[in-house]
Amino acid sequence: MADAKVIPFDDDRSRGGTQRPGRRRSGGRRGAAPEAAAAPVSALPGQQAVSQGPEGGRGPQEAAHAVGPQQDGGQAEEARERPGGGWDRRVAGGLAFLRRRITGDYEVDEFGYDKELTDQVLMSLIRPFYEKYFRVEVKGVENIPAEGGALVVANHSGTLPLDGLMMQVAVHDHHPAGRHLRLLAADLVFMLPVVNELARKAGHTLACAEDAQALLERGEVVGVMPEGFKGIGKPFSERYKLQRFGRGGFVSTALRAGTPIVPCSIVGAEEIYPMIGNSKTLARLLGFPYFPITPTFPWLGPAGLVPLPTKWTIQFGEPIPTDGYPPEAAEDPMLMFNLTDQVREQIQHTLYKLLVQRRSVFF
Repeated sequence: MADAKVIPFDDDRSRGGTQRPGRRRSGGRRGAAPEAAAAPVSALPGQQAVSQGPEGGRGPQEAAHAVGPQQDGGQAEEARERPGGGWDRRVAGGLAFLRRRITGDYEVDEFGYDKELTDQVLMSLIRPFYEKYFRVEVKGVENIPAEGGALVVANHSGTLPLDGLMMQVAVHDHHPAGRHLRLLAADLVFMLPVVNELARKAGHTLACAEDAQALLERGEVVGVMPEGFKGIGKPFSERYKLQRFGRGGFVSTALRAGTPIVPCSIVGAEEIYPMIGNSKTLARLLGFPYFPITPTFPWLGPAGLVPLPTKWTIQFGEPIPTDGYPPEAAEDPMLMFNLTDQVREQIQHTLYKLLVQRRSVFF
């Protein structure tokens, strides 16, 4: 494998599954004879007979209401008591999903994003780790706008990029408007077999300015982690200390698109793979930016790849607006530096605050 090449974010290069509306079954009977509607209803013992018409005390609507629970209610009661009704719908939905995949009756956008596959399969595979293993707590997700583009900027850590996936589930499952996060990833992600296809299907794209601006201008929520490999591959002794945020390319992109920047702080990812060493020789041979050495890897073999079950917190901060700046502001290096530093400081301050509030790494 060739050496990994990180494309600077500053460089200037670059279906939703259609669901058929559910058919609703009617609870009433069809084809009843007219004579049956006009027949009087016999009174039950101890009750007054119900007569039809204005002279009988009740009109046709009231009489039908009195008869309804005895005639049509039987079908509703039977439907409630029928076991496995929910499973029937799930199996039918699953078969319909498989039929669409086999026949190609689904859509992907120009970046390869498959909304139906992401919602029904990929999120379902990641969600158990999010809910049960890392027990992620989400704060401030409503700070992401309900509509329009937004750039979510987060810290990066953990040796393996699980923090990006957890952040994607947090937005997908907890945002009031049900928004989807499109992550920007380094080119190494798209060089790995299988990972490349899954990343594209999940909505991720290359971390270059052209792709990012195109998504923002389409009104998507885009996620970026400016620390890159410097953050995810830093030693355990430097945990929760933000690395350099590059040259501010993400700020320039947000300024051009006029979209707000939402800082995001993630606590818990630093401890899943405590990186106590880095074998640069192996990293160079394998074409990786680093080769981590942890207390369990590579000593325990594949078992050393199991992350520690830490307790996570993901907090989205107050958005920083960019639509008030003139178009030429994207070319102002001093403005980009100031905004980059503002975003970085806000994330770092929130990290420290969350660490003080945390009771334990695992609880």
